[in-house]
Amino acid sequence: MSFTPLALFVQHDGRSSRSAVTCAYKCGNACFHEVSNKSSGEYFGDIVAAMSRRGVLKGSAAAVLAVGAGSLLAACGDDGAGAASNGEAGSGTGFTPVAPNKQDAVVVPEGYEQGVVIRWGDPIFENAPQFDFDKQTAAAQAKQFGYNNDFAALLPIEGQANRYLLVVNHEYTTEPFMFKGFNGDTMTPEQFGIAIAAHGLSVVEVVGESGSGKLAPAFGKYNRRITADTEFLLTGPAAGSDFVKTSADPTGTKVAGTFANCAGGVTPWGTVLSGEENFNGYFVGKPADPVAAERAERYGVGEVDAPHFWEKFDKRFDVAQEPNESNRFGYVVEIDPWDPASTPVKHSALGRNKHESANIHVTEDGTVVAYSGDDERFEYMYKFVSSRKVQPGTGAASRRHNMTILDAGTLYVAKLTGDHPDRIDGSGNVPSDQGFTGNGQWVPILETAEDGSAKSLIDGMSAQEVAVFTRLAGDKVGATKMDRPEDFEANPKTGKVYVALTNNTKRGEDGKAGVDEANPRIKNKNGQILEITDDHKGTDFTWSLLLVCGDPAAADTYYGGFDKTEVSPISCPDNVAFDPYGNLWISTDGNALKSNDGLFAVTLEGERRGETKQFLTVPAGGETCGPVVTEQRVLVCVQHPGEEDGASADAPVSHWPDGGDTQPRPSVVAVWKADGGRIGM
Repeated sequence: MSFTPLALFVQHDGRSSRSAVTCAYKCGNACFHEVSNKSSGEYFGDIVAAMSRRGVLKGSAAAVLAVGAGSLLAACGDDGAGAASNGEAGSGTGFTPVAPNKQDAVVVPEGYEQGVVIRWGDPIFENAPQFDFDKQTAAAQAKQFGYNNDFAALLPIEGQANRYLLVVNHEYTTEPFMFKGFNGDTMTPEQFGIAIAAHGLSVVEVVGESGSGKLAPAFGKYNRRITADTEFLLTGPAAGSDFVKTSADPTGTKVAGTFANCAGGVTPWGTVLSGEENFNGYFVGKPADPVAAERAERYGVGEVDAPHFWEKFDKRFDVAQEPNESNRFGYVVEIDPWDPASTPVKHSALGRNKHESANIHVTEDGTVVAYSGDDERFEYMYKFVSSRKVQPGTGAASRRHNMTILDAGTLYVAKLTGDHPDRIDGSGNVPSDQGFTGNGQWVPILETAEDGSAKSLIDGMSAQEVAVFTRLAGDKVGATKMDRPEDFEANPKTGKVYVALTNNTKRGEDGKAGVDEANPRIKNKNGQILEITDDHKGTDFTWSLLLVCGDPAAADTYYGGFDKTEVSPISCPDNVAFDPYGNLWISTDGNALKSNDGLFAVTLEGERRGETKQFLTVPAGGETCGPVVTEQRVLVCVQHPGEEDGASADAPVSHWPDGGDTQPRPSVVAVWKADGGRIGM
């Protein structure tokens, strides 16, 4: 049967600018289907209305843990995460903002230069062929840089000045932009193989240029491709359970590949985490067992469009034939980029959902905390507190131990309550001179012991069920339904935690969750940034909204209390990162303000708190992903450039990055100061 994306007939009309074709291939048109979360969980304000506003948590000075293969700085801080200075005023944000635009280019501030580091199809091994758009093969793609780059990490190689490992994940493929004349009905086995190989992750050595931030790929010993067929080890409570066993893997411990990888993080021990997000869009069908079917529906499996057609070539993507295969995706994965022969891991102790990412914070006593968001409308926020400590050292033995840290500990889900429930009416009006504020509690749902045994903290669910069907556990405890919690990361300067809540145009609709102080607008099309002051090892936190995004001239926006006439307009925050001064950098996805997506710097402390400045924009049809911000350079992943409705490989509307009549190619871009100075100074 020929497949026509339903969203092709939908006009966004002031909502996210994401094209219909992107909606179809990236998330299976999730926004145009019924929401997965139909639970009637109570709002936390009804449970703890008497909870008083806690003061800002206080603690000792921040600690830094230098471990791992590249002497990486961990996201470490004091347990209380009190306020800290951003350094000298304006440090890191001293650039002229880029104006909103619709150019088919990466636009950077005056005085800055840019260059493509690597693009889809570029060879990463000496024996890989040069990319030829019209002569692609699966064998070639397995040795070339993958498609639709999202998260990026830049890891210094110890003892080699100006040489790094660039680790990038590849979220999804858009076959109509990869192959001329593509038609799902006539998709070939070779095209299927190319798509499989274009997913996963790429590890490639890059070399810096003296005096600038330019980077160039090199054929180094660490170079590696991980694809949708690479063997992964499943660990934690889900491993070996009946929920993950398949005909190809009766042990329930070995998973073929990873896909739908979105954001990620770098661990203090030198490995990389990546979140399996919209995995449901790769599966078709419905399990015959009604209980299994209900659980699959809670994850949107078989409930959204699946335009990839992988089930035509491999039965594991048909849940009617392999009902457990989809249960093997939706985890936080970890790879050791320093050992190309190592087996990557999927950590089920962190639960299974549409993980945007996972990011690590280490407390003063060495406790490891992993934060993660479930990126879908009305889904939840999680943290995992490990019972294991980091083993210092840069050797392989230390990394092997440290890669088990996320296999023992407690998984929590978040409940939030606002301080001004009587002032939240869905309009987005600011309820107080302190903005939007409240308290929260982390509710434990799963404990995994040192010996691998696990205990469910949810009545009526086993530990294995909580690990595999984590959303159901969140439903049962009435976790707070958020507006698409995406990237979730602690500031290494202050320990405060920031969450990008991208948007939720279903908020407040009939039968859907209404507004609350953390999600204060009905039909929220622009998103917000949540700031959490967390008792990282404990269960209590306070929170505020740093930004309520959108047109600064609109009454329903808030920029940390900063003068809105002096900010760059920002919409649909997606990924977050921090610069060396403690400023927050935000990339956007689906800008609803009729401009290209971009990268923004936000001051967090002092009298300029909330000042938001646009650093760059990406080409039309593209998405800004994976920001890395250092003193010397900024890296961004430009995903799906030119992916606009009506366009295709046969009729491209973008020719970025190579110009002329070339096809658009997702790429990683470096930006640096032309005079060789520090970013933002």
